Amino acid sequence: MAEPTPPSAPLVRRNPDFRALWVSATVGVFGTAVAAVALPLIAAVELAASDFAVAALAGMAFLPWLLLGLPIGVWVDRWPRKPVIVWSLVARILSLGTLPVAYWLGMLSVAQLFIVAFIAGLSSVFFSLADQALVQQALSGDELVEGNGIITASGASADAAGRGIAGWLTVVLGASNTLLVQVGASLASLAAISSLHITEKTAPAGERRIFAEMLEGLRYTFSTAPLRAILFNAALWNLGGSMVASLMVLLVVRALGESEVWLGLLMAATSVGGAVGGLSAKRLTERLGSGPVWRWSMVPGVLGYASLLAMTPGTGMLIGILGMFVMGVSIALNIVVGTSFRQRVCPPAMMGRLGAATRMVSWGMLGIASILGGILAETIGITAAVLVGVLLAATAPLVALFGSLRSVRRLEELDREPMPTR
Repeated sequence: MAEPTPPSAPLVRRNPDFRALWVSATVGVFGTAVAAVALPLIAAVELAASDFAVAALAGMAFLPWLLLGLPIGVWVDRWPRKPVIVWSLVARILSLGTLPVAYWLGMLSVAQLFIVAFIAGLSSVFFSLADQALVQQALSGDELVEGNGIITASGASADAAGRGIAGWLTVVLGASNTLLVQVGASLASLAAISSLHITEKTAPAGERRIFAEMLEGLRYTFSTAPLRAILFNAALWNLGGSMVASLMVLLVVRALGESEVWLGLLMAATSVGGAVGGLSAKRLTERLGSGPVWRWSMVPGVLGYASLLAMTPGTGMLIGILGMFVMGVSIALNIVVGTSFRQRVCPPAMMGRLGAATRMVSWGMLGIASILGGILAETIGITAAVLVGVLLAATAPLVALFGSLRSVRRLEELDREPMPTR
């Protein structure tokens, strides 16, 4: 008979359910990173789409959060989460698989790109909410920062690898063919999640009205000062930061005239920074306190985005790579602390709705920002539009530094929030 895994063993080793979620999320991020580079390059290079179309395409993956996030959050709280993840992966595989096929047949169009990006984004809503709820149930309260740090770090590493490889593959194989890597990664994620064994906690049975439950989720999301502060901080960052990110393809390929390889390196630098930030989160929060880490995390991130405006062709691109690394560290620290706090205080039966309402606001900004970035690129120019995005992102640290959590040292010591009563 095998001896039980000692408590001192690494979290990934001692907790098989967390391990399954970790592997599934990590390989999924790798595939998504490849697609994040390939999709806009299909539009910009293979289809010669307009500046607006290239920038707005990035927002299609996040528009479902704004339009459908709340009802999906209700459904995720009602249903077993493992099947939700399985079917979301199947939808992602089938939708993205149509793009290389259409390319081979000479039928690929910008309209198809937008439709597929929206469907892939919709599947991501189901996947993300179900995955977040299962991570909460797979870990104890004291393991959440460690677990989220591991997921963030490994996800950032996978993201770096995916974006770096994608930049090279789009040159060698073509952007459309590169999407086959995403399809393969989703299949691997599907295999990993099949080994998950969790006795799931979902919303209790009884009279269920979807609009009432959606309102419960919204009320809970805005019910306390800590939850509001973390939400507004993320929303403002996403509004400005996503505008910059959506314009990065245009900035590198069209404004600076550089190759797709540099684009992949810039995106990979962000992810490498994210890995460093994720792995550093537990140690920094223990030493400095989760409150100060959360409040100050995005200050250097703004400077990182601003470095893109100082880039010049050739070796001058290295300025942006360094800045994107710093930005990646900053955003990873912010995400780990904020996500861990929400998971700690939120009842399991509310987790899907909290995640949906939170991301409807914060991730919904990503879709709006991409469309706004495309409009600004067409009207005032690519570089000026990037500057606007940097200035908007700079408002996010102000919410943290001067808001209601400005004097809190340890967020985890704040009270657990009860379920709202009808």
